[in-house]
Amino acid sequence: MTSFTNNSPFEIFNAQDTTHEKAHDFTPTTFEEYLGQTELKNKLRVYTQAALQRNEPLDHLLLFGPPGLGKTTLSCIMAHIMKVNIKICSGPMMERTGDLVAILSSLTPRDILFIDEIHRMPTHVEEVLYSAMEQFRVDVILGQGAGAKSINLPLAPFTLIGATTKSGMISAPLRSRFGIVERLDFYTYQELTEIVLQSAQFLQLPITPQGAYMIARASRGTPRIAKKMVRRVRDIAQVDHNNMATDEVVAKALEFLGIDSDGLSVLDNYILKTILISCKGGPVGLETLASLVAEDKETLESVYEPYLIRQGYLEKSARGRMISQARYVQLLKKYTASGNIDS
Repeated sequence: MTSFTNNSPFEIFNAQDTTHEKAHDFTPTTFEEYLGQTELKNKLRVYTQAALQRNEPLDHLLLFGPPGLGKTTLSCIMAHIMKVNIKICSGPMMERTGDLVAILSSLTPRDILFIDEIHRMPTHVEEVLYSAMEQFRVDVILGQGAGAKSINLPLAPFTLIGATTKSGMISAPLRSRFGIVERLDFYTYQELTEIVLQSAQFLQLPITPQGAYMIARASRGTPRIAKKMVRRVRDIAQVDHNNMATDEVVAKALEFLGIDSDGLSVLDNYILKTILISCKGGPVGLETLASLVAEDKETLESVYEPYLIRQGYLEKSARGRMISQARYVQLLKKYTASGNIDS
């Protein structure tokens, strides 16, 4: 079972406890149940099976990519396959070296320590990991001042899985100590459609294939978003439509959530409309754009821009952001037809 301890920055998950599943969502426990990321899954399957056959800990692993793609879930699956426990913690929460040492010393052989947002771990705490990862030892200082002494504390052989959304912010010494470094990619519409159908089945929500595809298109390539949308569609289907997620119900739910037929949110459209109209298609600087849409520039740059660029709506240059030529006429017609701009 999952247990939390007061004053502890980590969650302990017994990977062999099959009763551990969130009541509101489907949580894969095998690579077969985990949809998408096929190439990465094949690699991790080999690594875990090899380590299991040798009765050794898996090599230290760094997973990087945008949020919501399944880094934590993959780590739990590997723990399940290797029949070990996984301890989950967050880099920013470990403010003292003692926090990390306490976690490391509690690990049993071949356990997995999963650190989310590892790039945000304080430098003085990160440095404790160097000897822990390479030699399975940490130096502990006892006492203060002239009477202080250092004790070399042995650790059980373990696996560190670090997850990050910003791999470039990980220090070179830490990165070099990971034996495996892998990236998670955004999901295709087909993969997301399968995830939506899987989640809907778990929630006992009848949904049409076309309805699942509509949700997939609006999910920004991210399973976490897709699953959230399925739950919101279930709410609407339950209240007004006899628990049936037909194409019409899904379309109504997406409209209710402010998502249009192109899979764009209200703020997506507001950003594009602002650049198209107020800035005459661009280019416009990030700070200026943030002021015009009343949103902080970090959110624009990390949440909205990547998706709009990936979908071909926006282009970035040294001069700023601008509407792509390929989408300019389409957006002009779209906002003209909807009455957002004058004809």
